[in-house]
Amino acid sequence: MKKFFRHKIKSLLLVNKIISIHYLELKEVFKTKPEKHDFWELVFLDKGKLTCFPKGEPLRLIEGEMLFHKPNEVHSLLNDEHSSAKVLIISFECLSEAMRFFSDTRVKLNYKQKHFVEEIIKIAKKTYDITFYDSDVEYMQLLNNPTLGGEQLIKNYLEMLLIDVMRSETETEDGNDVFLQENEINNKLAEDIIKILKSNLYSRLSIDDIALKTSYSKAYVFRQFKSATKKSVMEYYTELKVKEAKELLNKGELTVKEISEKLAFDTPNYFSKTFKKYTGKTPTEYKKRLSD
Repeated sequence: MKKFFRHKIKSLLLVNKIISIHYLELKEVFKTKPEKHDFWELVFLDKGKLTCFPKGEPLRLIEGEMLFHKPNEVHSLLNDEHSSAKVLIISFECLSEAMRFFSDTRVKLNYKQKHFVEEIIKIAKKTYDITFYDSDVEYMQLLNNPTLGGEQLIKNYLEMLLIDVMRSETETEDGNDVFLQENEINNKLAEDIIKILKSNLYSRLSIDDIALKTSYSKAYVFRQFKSATKKSVMEYYTELKVKEAKELLNKGELTVKEISEKLAFDTPNYFSKTFKKYTGKTPTEYKKRLSD
């Protein structure tokens, strides 16, 4: 009997949620207020000229170009021309590691990629009550009779657009050696997080701070770090601080209280309890051992 093998499909990236879609027809001077949010946003200039402000810095977008704003990046846009402009703005959530490619990215779309954009606009008009003039509308209402499968088609076309942009920017005749395998991805993110932890031993970091620095959600950071190291981010961070405390105690230049303050523990008592948890001795006992 013939045997069949079922290939499990690995996804390079998955768009989890669409937050908003705006297709703005600007016929006069137009400016948005600076904003930031914990999801991605793309800006595609379909017609005219536009000034975007990623991280508050002016960047002139020309017709056919697309700009990406990563999570928690302050941004705004300005149409200071008296001629009309048409711009597509899509806000979406994607937690995939591959989205790092789009950090600080500006691309000129080719014919096929523009087709994906056209399909997104066309289907969005038949699915949502999207706005043509107001970028402040945050919640998109479904039409009373939306086109069949409209939301899924928008998601699929957006994923195809993103993947095609990555391919056109990185693919060679020999394949693609830019993107890492899944196990390498987990290790790379963990390495980046560990670098952040080590460079902040003398301050305080929360999981929110780390998510902000890596441009990923807290859940994704926690899950990937745990998968790669078998420890939580905060547990690893505490271990690094205790290791540093041992080094400082070995030098004998600072008191226990000074080390506690230097390593940003809440109180000397909390520092002592934490130190004992990981070493079996209080800082005072550890220090005394060195002088015996």
